[in-house]
Amino acid sequence: MKLVFATHNDHKLKEVRQLLPDSIELLSLHDIGCFDEIPETGATLEENAKIKADFVTQTYGFNCFSDDTGLLIDALDGRPGVFSARYAGEGKNTQDNMIKVLKELEGKTDRNAHFKTVIHLNWNGEPYVFEGIVEGEITHTQYGEGGFGYDPIFKPLGYERTFGELPSETKNVISHRGKAVQKLVTFLKNLPS
Repeated sequence: MKLVFATHNDHKLKEVRQLLPDSIELLSLHDIGCFDEIPETGATLEENAKIKADFVTQTYGFNCFSDDTGLLIDALDGRPGVFSARYAGEGKNTQDNMIKVLKELEGKTDRNAHFKTVIHLNWNGEPYVFEGIVEGEITHTQYGEGGFGYDPIFKPLGYERTFGELPSETKNVISHRGKAVQKLVTFLKNLPS
């Protein structure tokens, strides 16, 4: 079964490939010859995920899914949220994004936050949506070299280490993306052959 993941992010692609069963051949945008940067013009994570999946399905004719993920910090009124990837500017520099978040949280005692991933799947002409959330807190400094994005400053609830420090096997099970992808995988496994 072939399925396109509408992303240019190699980290996301690798993470999702580790979660999918071997029966699903996951293709990237590069694999189908799509080198366009699909504009994320939605006001919500749900809208952005739908925009990207619809673009691939309508342009290339593939069953496709896309995700959009945001880090929502309570003390920042839900920011960076839908702007997480480009919070410090259009360059999408993760280091700059983390520095900006840590600076905005200076002096704040409420460090509660959550990651949210929304997956939009177009499957044989029908849309499906899957969501994953992980609660946690923002640390005061960066810890760990693993993961990507805000992982070195996000400590999931119930753990003493950040996503940047946890082994990928652990992160893939408890993370927002892991939870959303597991719902997607369950759906795909239960499709009639």
